[in-house]
Amino acid sequence: MSRRANVIGVGMTKFQKPGASDEYNVMAAKAIKAALEDAKVKFEDVEQAFAGYVFGDSTCGQRAVYDVGLTGIPVFNVNNNCSTGSTALMLARQAILAGAECVLALGFEKMEKGALGSKYSDRTNPLELQANLMNKVQGFNQAPPAAQMFGGAGREYRWKYGTKRETFAKVSEKARKHASNNPYALFNQVLSVEEILASEEVFDPLTRYQCCPPTCGAAAAILCSDEFAKRMGITKPVYIAAQAMVTDRKSSFDEDSMIKMVGYDMTKGAADKVYAEAGLGPKDVQVVELHDCFTANEILTYEGLGLCNEGEAEKFIEEGQNTYGGRYVTNPSGGLLSKGHPLGATGLAQCTELVWQLRGTADKRQVQGAKVALQHNLGLGGACVVTMYRND
Repeated sequence: MSRRANVIGVGMTKFQKPGASDEYNVMAAKAIKAALEDAKVKFEDVEQAFAGYVFGDSTCGQRAVYDVGLTGIPVFNVNNNCSTGSTALMLARQAILAGAECVLALGFEKMEKGALGSKYSDRTNPLELQANLMNKVQGFNQAPPAAQMFGGAGREYRWKYGTKRETFAKVSEKARKHASNNPYALFNQVLSVEEILASEEVFDPLTRYQCCPPTCGAAAAILCSDEFAKRMGITKPVYIAAQAMVTDRKSSFDEDSMIKMVGYDMTKGAADKVYAEAGLGPKDVQVVELHDCFTANEILTYEGLGLCNEGEAEKFIEEGQNTYGGRYVTNPSGGLLSKGHPLGATGLAQCTELVWQLRGTADKRQVQGAKVALQHNLGLGGACVVTMYRND
């Protein structure tokens, strides 16, 4: 059997609103310690660490790891916008495949209140190409830029397929219902479609409850080789069966499409690579954690991942195929919409949820019979990481 990366330990903090959280290093240390305890290994066993965060100075990763141990290991700081956590996970997996025995993937974020904005006005904006296309297609107004981008993609989807506004709200309704069973989620209060639609409009078709909130939190995973797992007496660990990252292609900018600009082709390209590597397809998956930064993106992602055919997301939602009792339980954690979205931590929080699901330890959120899980983590600018996990 070829070398593979096993996920033997996961941990995360409860996600919180800006201003209510611990310092980033304190949150990160809690997540690391939880993952180590879960894996039943010592920090001294860890050979490398990959620390993901978006907002912070250049060596926040070291400062976070140092609270757990000063062992002199390499610490790599990672920033890939909203896909940062999965990027750290991918680098950790690559380290295992290259010969490392035990490594740490870490993600954390201490965010500010309010919508995301640029921190540096004296240099080229990394989202310049995305902003230029949006300005050409739909103009630019005072709404948060990310909401304009994903809202514009949702608007384009509505025009193309006639999708109802209520369908977008149903995505958020599901997220809140799932999050009500997740003690780590920021929002546990269930909301109705009517309440979601009645919340203030941010950018048509998105209302406030259809946009992920600024969030603080941390999550971590311990990855190891088969040989290390065997030495530790770990049998049948959850492992990464396939993983791929895709960045923007010409289609993101050459087709005057907001759907393409926000990452549809990245999603589809990464998913196709993962299915080919794993030798499995969407039909083999039971549970999915996908990047629902806005309800519009969840709808697009159903199709990008091949969970349903293009143009069929509304039918998919109305038939309940995206929740318990349907074909795929999507975002049992509550997703970014309700669990929260601390940018650097999101990918590793998704990993944590899916490992719990495949172990059968997700409590009230448990997807019965889950054996194959799919993770989708997207960052504009751009990068999409898709990961498949198995437990067999």
